Amino acid sequence: MKKLVTVTEVEGEGLEALLGQNVVLVCLNYIYAGKLEGVNQTCVQLSDARFVYETGAWTDAKWKDAQPFPGLLYVQTRCIEAFGAAK
Repeated sequence: MKKLVTVTEVEGEGLEALLGQNVVLVCLNYIYAGKLEGVNQTCVQLSDARFVYETGAWTDAKWKDAQPFPGLLYVQTRCIEAFGAAK
């Protein structure tokens, strides 16, 4: 049975709430980590960004293989599957 659900959009939640923090973006093909500098409808901007090629255990203090990106990195929001604040 289908149900109608009302979705309320709350200003300042989601990625916007993490602005200025170190974040992890789990995307379609890669995992990105860095400081979230900007968010808009289509992209997010990361500084001190890294491509995470191998995580190791999620409970480890550091990524097993994370390569730095030289400069600002922009990631399309449509590719983000999950995100959160980094340790």
